[in-house]
Amino acid sequence: MVEAAPRHDRPDSVSRGPIDRTEQAIAVENLTPRQIVAELDRFIIGQEDAKRAVAVALRNRYRRRLVPEELRHEIQPRNILMIGPTGVGKTEIARRVAKMVEAPFIKVEATKFTEVGYVGRDVESIVRDLVEVAISHLHSQRIEQVTDKASTIATQRLADLALTQLRDHKSRRRKRPSHAEADQQDEQSEAADELAQKRLERERKRMLRLLADHSLDEETVEIEIDLEDLEDFAALEWSEEPGYDDGQFGFREFLDSLMPKRTMRRRVSVRDARRILTQQEANRMVDLDSVVDEAVLRVEEAGVVFLDEIDKIISNGGEYGGEVSGEGVQRDLLPIVEGAVVMTRYGPVRTDHVLFIAAGSFHGTRPADLIPELQGRFPIRAELSSLSEDDLYRILTEPQNALTRQFEALLRTESVELQFTEDGLREMAAIASQVNERTEDIGARRLQTIAEKVLEDISFEASERTGEVLTVDAAFVQERVGEIAAAEDLANFIL
Repeated sequence: MVEAAPRHDRPDSVSRGPIDRTEQAIAVENLTPRQIVAELDRFIIGQEDAKRAVAVALRNRYRRRLVPEELRHEIQPRNILMIGPTGVGKTEIARRVAKMVEAPFIKVEATKFTEVGYVGRDVESIVRDLVEVAISHLHSQRIEQVTDKASTIATQRLADLALTQLRDHKSRRRKRPSHAEADQQDEQSEAADELAQKRLERERKRMLRLLADHSLDEETVEIEIDLEDLEDFAALEWSEEPGYDDGQFGFREFLDSLMPKRTMRRRVSVRDARRILTQQEANRMVDLDSVVDEAVLRVEEAGVVFLDEIDKIISNGGEYGGEVSGEGVQRDLLPIVEGAVVMTRYGPVRTDHVLFIAAGSFHGTRPADLIPELQGRFPIRAELSSLSEDDLYRILTEPQNALTRQFEALLRTESVELQFTEDGLREMAAIASQVNERTEDIGARRLQTIAEKVLEDISFEASERTGEVLTVDAAFVQERVGEIAAAEDLANFIL
């Protein structure tokens, strides 16, 4: 259920308790718009208008936190609509920015949502999924913070377990004493207790040294495993499975609380036992309620939703197919983008200050074809241009994660040195540009197709060519893909 969000603080009835806002990992205050654009330039070529729009939107979120309290809640995010063909960097800009500021981020396809009454996902699941992502990410951070301490405690537990099982094994091997011998042992037990305690402490210290040196990693030990602690937090503990709503999840959790704790005893290696016990201890040391509270706050104050393929929910007047509910999806998106309260399994979550970045190629449609109300929710328009041959060449050479550097690193694992010459790179860019012009323009993604085709034989034979230095020049590129690119029919199917 979506309700219009009031323009004031969260009511007392849904207060989540004190939260230390200094723990928020939102470092955008240290980045000016110019620095954000410079960071994006390391990975994305061109598209300056889109980079500037996103940088200003992020900086405004930091500025909003500094304005007086009475005005802060009135300042709404400036949602952005990116317009441009596929493969020009729309998704990459949003993804890099979210990673840069460590904000909760989710990318969703608009086409997976349908109007209420049709088969498909409800738009409210966008907010629920964003909360799940934030909780999972924050939980991983908290686990990492306590891992060292949890590892120390786990090692001590492991030493105690190993000693106990070693003593039990020795006691079973000893012959059971007679009644007379048992009486004599009882008389001597008090005198021997202190000596036994000292011996036990020495054995424990020796066991800890052996564990620290990993000398016992291949030995086996029997431990009790808490199955709930071993479940992957992101995938099982918090993820929302398709087909379940929050009411069903609440009822399922209620049933789980009535069941006894699920445990089992298993004999595992000391190495695996150390890992399992460390995970158990770390999970016990992390306050899940605090994680949820902090994650929800991050979503409300710094969440970023990238809504891709928004042009695909524009109806072209068809009577059948997915288009029939497209306008309904747009209307369902309105309250969430404007600001609403969405009920989740963790309580109400407000979307007033979640930044929405929508994108679409708008091939055959226009942004004006969106319903007017939704157009108004995306006041900032950023048009991304198609990539030229020079842009494609720069994409092959300049970014920190350039495609050529990826291939060089992959083949270096086989002790094969791959070298790209400038004329070879320009030839690849020229062929990609020509194919984009003659067929469907898929932008920089065409470079991946060209590069894979050029290096197909090298990649296949790399394990047999250890120690060689291979050069990719213009002639090599032409030999591999020149004829295919020149033949329009072949290019359509292969490139």
